[in-house]
Amino acid sequence: MRASTPRHWQDFWDEAARHGLDDVYDNDGRLVREIAALGDPRGWRILEVGAGTGRDAVALARAGAEVVTVDYVAGSLRLTARAAAERAARVSPVCGDGLALPFADGTFDVVFHQGLLEHFRDPLPLLRENVRVLRPGGRLVVDVPQTWHYYTLGKQILIRLGRWFAGWETQFTIARLERCLRTAGTEVERSYGDWMVPGLWYRALRKVVLRRTGRRLPKYPEPPWPLGPCGRAWRRRFGATRLALYTTPTIGAVGRKPGGPA
Repeated sequence: MRASTPRHWQDFWDEAARHGLDDVYDNDGRLVREIAALGDPRGWRILEVGAGTGRDAVALARAGAEVVTVDYVAGSLRLTARAAAERAARVSPVCGDGLALPFADGTFDVVFHQGLLEHFRDPLPLLRENVRVLRPGGRLVVDVPQTWHYYTLGKQILIRLGRWFAGWETQFTIARLERCLRTAGTEVERSYGDWMVPGLWYRALRKVVLRRTGRRLPKYPEPPWPLGPCGRAWRRRFGATRLALYTTPTIGAVGRKPGGPA
């Protein structure tokens, strides 16, 4: 099972840049919504660890936050800078190591990441470093793949075949994620989950078709994925339960660093 390396991720983001960011699925604003639920972000200092495309950082900057992104791959930082320039947002991309962040203790009001923690065989050093740079009372928002989902089964098969795009990665139950956040030094305030629309298998198929044929399948197929009023109401009610966190492909948790104002 190959590990993810800077070269691997540089190639990944270079490919994303060639095909255009519109071909890269985002997280549908999930992280931005979770951070906005903490309060008005204007004036907050926010750090994204693992910059990705920078879309979340740009959205938060446009909402009035002072946003820094850190990544150890130049390709990701270039995409972030480009996204910020296109949206006239002020985001500060920094090249650095998530395990040794180049910031003083207590620098940020919020630290967040998604698509990152699952690439660490031991998640605690990364989480403890996240907590270190949070001010007392600051929040850590962590988003990861969920264990009990067909996505995980397919992913683990591809990892063992050496065909998974991200090399090696793991996954979390909501109980394990919450336990990690507590061990790292935060108090868990809430947890959340998200169903992806369109689903993961369609997203994977779309990527394969693009790579092999250059053809772009619709990003969001028509007609839209209808649920109807009753289905949407049931989905909202079920989505608010603890059980739902064992059915979504992605889960997350919000931890608060003790001390300071809430």
